[in-house]
Amino acid sequence: MMQWLPQRLLFALFMIVVATSAAQSASRVSQHWVATWAISQDLAPTTPDHPVLPPETKMPDFSGRGPRQPRPLPTVADNQTVRMIVHSKIGGDKIRVELSNAFGKSAVTIGNAHIALRTKGSSIDSSTDRQLTFSGSKTFNLRPGALTVSDPVNLDIKPMSDLAILLYVVDREAPPSNHMLGLHTTYISDGDTTASESMPDAITNTSYLWLRSVDVDAPGTSFAIACLGDSITDGFKTTIDLDQDWPSLLAKRLNDKKSGPRISVINEGISGNQVLRDGAGVSALARFDRDVVAEPGVRWIVMLEGINDINIHGQIAGPGALTEEDLIEGYRQIIARAHMHGMKIMGATLTPESGVWLAGPIGEATRQKVNQWIRNSSEFDAVVDFDAIVRDNADPSKLQAAFDSNDHIHPNDAGNAAMANAFDLSAFGR
Repeated sequence: MMQWLPQRLLFALFMIVVATSAAQSASRVSQHWVATWAISQDLAPTTPDHPVLPPETKMPDFSGRGPRQPRPLPTVADNQTVRMIVHSKIGGDKIRVELSNAFGKSAVTIGNAHIALRTKGSSIDSSTDRQLTFSGSKTFNLRPGALTVSDPVNLDIKPMSDLAILLYVVDREAPPSNHMLGLHTTYISDGDTTASESMPDAITNTSYLWLRSVDVDAPGTSFAIACLGDSITDGFKTTIDLDQDWPSLLAKRLNDKKSGPRISVINEGISGNQVLRDGAGVSALARFDRDVVAEPGVRWIVMLEGINDINIHGQIAGPGALTEEDLIEGYRQIIARAHMHGMKIMGATLTPESGVWLAGPIGEATRQKVNQWIRNSSEFDAVVDFDAIVRDNADPSKLQAAFDSNDHIHPNDAGNAAMANAFDLSAFGR
């Protein structure tokens, strides 16, 4: 019969098929997964990495006056429930959780897992409590070195809200894969308390165990910015439980915008991390694929890292000492790999540190040269000048007193706010 249809009718039928196919394709890309919260796990160092110091350097006395430390992690987790609090950056009505046993030596058996909206402290809104399953099962093995993604659940979450992730750990694991500097209170109770409104007889710490990210099903225009860095990105010295790290404050600025795409900001900082060498976690070069490329929805990267490379290997001159060329070579590799994956990358200038026991004139000269390259090379897709924002103009090697957390290197809450306000938000629309 088809051969008898008029040519115009055949053409009209063809166009209907094309339009239907296009509409179906558009519907498939109109939503996608975006990380609303994420963290980098602190992988154990593969080699010792100690500061290379001038012979006249006097080591400080750390007894009783070292930097604020996170509350200690449990040495084992066995027949216990871990309740962790995360702060969403963008909202959605469908959610999933990613767990990782990145440096575990054996499989961890999770007997139960839940997610809910947090109300206060360890308490949740019971009406929002959702069972999490993994490949259809609520009990599963988190194998050594492996990532496990939950099945999606329907849960309406708002931007900048608190979620509780609950894991009942059946089998012993020591030490747990973790992010040590979580800056949110984590609660641990004996037995399976995943469905409890609040955690009974809980012990607390400030770390994340096995948790890697929380993703939402978001509109196709939504995306994430991954902040790759060290302790200054991680939020060391900011106030616990208040989300005062500069990535969280940047996320709040973006969320306050009334128009444009919804943009998540995820914190991929590891305290003590270096660009070039392993030490506190593997290097930025080594973890880039796992912590940035593999996170869903990332389109932009902000990189603030290098001060630990300078302090550990660049405070002396001579053979083997780190130079600005070494760091720039590392930055160029990160830039190339970001572009290879269709991502754009913003370089952040390194902030001052005069007064830190490791700091010295050779390292300061390297920092200044690196910052000039970041500002003027045009190799990054954009630049944010943190150094200009937080330095003391009377002595540019120092942090402003108002932004100094009293250790002379880590900005306090006010300093982190100034850093978040330094961004030209329009850059992320390019």
